[in-house]
Amino acid sequence: MRTLIKGATILTMRSEEPFIGDILIEGDRIADIQPSISTQADTVINGEGMAAMPGLINAHQHTPMSLLRAFSDDLRLMEWLDKKMLPAEAQMTPEDIYWGAKLAMAEMIKSGTTAFADMYIHMNEIAAAVEETGMRASLTRGLVFLENDGGRRMTEALDLIQRWSGKAEGRITTMLGPHSPYTVPPQPFRELIALAEQENIPLHTHLAETKEEVVKIRETYNQTPAEYLFHLGMFEKAHVLLAHSVHLNRRDIGYLKGMRGGVSHNPVSNLKLGCGIAPVKDMIEQGITTGLGTDGAGSATTLDMFEEIRAASWLQKLDYGDPTKLPAFDALSMATTGSAALLNIAHETGTLEAGKKADIILIHLKKPHLQPVHNLLSLLAYSANGADVDTTIINGKIVMQGRQLLTIDEEELMKQVSIRSKRIVEGI
Repeated sequence: MRTLIKGATILTMRSEEPFIGDILIEGDRIADIQPSISTQADTVINGEGMAAMPGLINAHQHTPMSLLRAFSDDLRLMEWLDKKMLPAEAQMTPEDIYWGAKLAMAEMIKSGTTAFADMYIHMNEIAAAVEETGMRASLTRGLVFLENDGGRRMTEALDLIQRWSGKAEGRITTMLGPHSPYTVPPQPFRELIALAEQENIPLHTHLAETKEEVVKIRETYNQTPAEYLFHLGMFEKAHVLLAHSVHLNRRDIGYLKGMRGGVSHNPVSNLKLGCGIAPVKDMIEQGITTGLGTDGAGSATTLDMFEEIRAASWLQKLDYGDPTKLPAFDALSMATTGSAALLNIAHETGTLEAGKKADIILIHLKKPHLQPVHNLLSLLAYSANGADVDTTIINGKIVMQGRQLLTIDEEELMKQVSIRSKRIVEGI
């Protein structure tokens, strides 16, 4: 199967210079990118007036929380979690989780996200939704060790890895998911790190999202959360995806320096919950790979990665009082090459180049808020939004064209979401 995109304004993310050209896709990979390609193709897409760029990559998500969008806003984090989120999540069935995940995937595809990292429960249902929708995903069963569950969570985590790694045409990868420093004591954390190193399995965890977490870890271990993980050996060999990392001091950043993996910055969720501003520029300057995620829609409300790109850049400019901090290309890089590295798939995606997987989005530029095109990078980082995405291609397959989803029955999805979301929050 050959697909040819003709006459698009191409931003490869290998450089800052866009150019008008063609992209040839053969099977699931990009075969060629040139100013002009003359060849036969099964499908030809007119890219005139469109920007073609790598699909955005959401480096931290909780997809089923889309069913709880706008359910509990304007609350403090612990009140939001204890009084709203956890009671509602306790009422979710595996089928609810499947449909909630599918809702998130529909939103992601329609806003230009082609890959994501997810941490939740009932991961088989989420994996099935990934397989059906055509998305690319890194899946993690979140692990909490605050009570003895007889090994159930760990069994589910290992089953996910054994059952789904490399499945769905290679679109699914997996990680081990110790939830956070405050929910995983030292001994199980050490065991997970050892297993990750032995089996070469990446780790996905939360770190220093709130001031309360920093205080709790200090009271319990007389360390910062980053220091706690460092002394457990988490940053020695394993590939690690750290979500949030908001409250890091200079010494903490030093602990992360040289680690495999890096940090998923989730600015919209952090802003909305009043958590703080992560020291993104400091981490980047220390060589720490930094990507972008949304967190769950229960906190962020939106899964639009263009919102994250904009927020990330503007927050660093505000925090430093310097408009030159985190310029447009750097912010776009966080959502593409940076997040690809965090998901451990940078060898396959994150840039547009021959030989890589064909994960491509086409953004309609002929709109009032995207004209004139003085600087494409600035338009994409500071003005574009998810609704501007016209076409989404994942693994060489067109999953949305002309804003129409091709792998999801949107009418049935809306019906299921309406019924299930009302039941889940009833009485809370």
